[in-house]
Amino acid sequence: MEAGNHTEVSEFLLLGLSEDPELQPLLFGVFLSMYLVTMLGNLLIIIAISSDSHLHTPMYFFLSNLSFVDICFISTTIPKMLMNIQTQSKDISYRGCLSQVYFFMVFAGMDDFLLTVMAYDRFVAICHPLHYMVIMNPRLCCILVLMCWSVIFSVSLFLILLMVQLTFCIGTEIPHFFCELAQVLKVACSDTLINNISLYVATALLLVFPLTGILFSYSQIVSSLMRVGTSESKYKAFSTCGSHLSVISLFYGTGVGVYLSSAVTHSSQRSSIASVMYTVVTPMLNPFIYSLRNKDVKGALGRLLRGTASCL
Repeated sequence: MEAGNHTEVSEFLLLGLSEDPELQPLLFGVFLSMYLVTMLGNLLIIIAISSDSHLHTPMYFFLSNLSFVDICFISTTIPKMLMNIQTQSKDISYRGCLSQVYFFMVFAGMDDFLLTVMAYDRFVAICHPLHYMVIMNPRLCCILVLMCWSVIFSVSLFLILLMVQLTFCIGTEIPHFFCELAQVLKVACSDTLINNISLYVATALLLVFPLTGILFSYSQIVSSLMRVGTSESKYKAFSTCGSHLSVISLFYGTGVGVYLSSAVTHSSQRSSIASVMYTVVTPMLNPFIYSLRNKDVKGALGRLLRGTASCL
């Protein structure tokens, strides 16, 4: 390959989920519907929590942050995908790809961190109920969220700065529907050893530590519940964790599924299809999980919708 073909790359080509022209209208309709449902569901959660004073607690503060992150997460990838399908184009600018990689890592990491913080919140609520409001005070809640943002912004920026040092061939094709760092590194024309090592280390740290925190929190919760006297008390205490456990299972389950799918099949297209689960389906289902399994959220949403209807 000539040196001139490696420098000043202005754009990449996103191959998408399928190159079949007949499938494009169907893909556009499905993903537009999923995007709108995700936006509406998460916005309703945020508005309901903000407008209902009964939900101004640490648990729902973190939930509203999770909904905000899910909106940003899906907005990082799907609008560009929809635009490319609509315009019958595969282009994404070099800077646009860098931005997509960066913000995708930020919001995926924030999802992970917030789920960990929410597990800690449930641990304090169940294992130290008398000191809950003292420990989980507004100042600590804000500090925890700000720390999460600071860490993930810094790690993502470091990985992007390493990526900027790479060179790419003109006409580079990315076998995905968005710019995912691992996929972009595979198509680079320069040595990516340092990038891959940094990516593996960052992924391990950002997954192992949060997952360890979640497992520790729930091990303490289970241990505490085993000491509770009646089965009714156990059920009432553990029911507050049901929605959170469902979201954790969905998030990590789909993430592991994508990893195993790419490791087993070695097919970029199948890996792209599998990644739809955690990039699109998970943010879409989170509001339903929390609203259907949580009486407080259902009540707040009901009051919000009745209030909106009465104003029309």
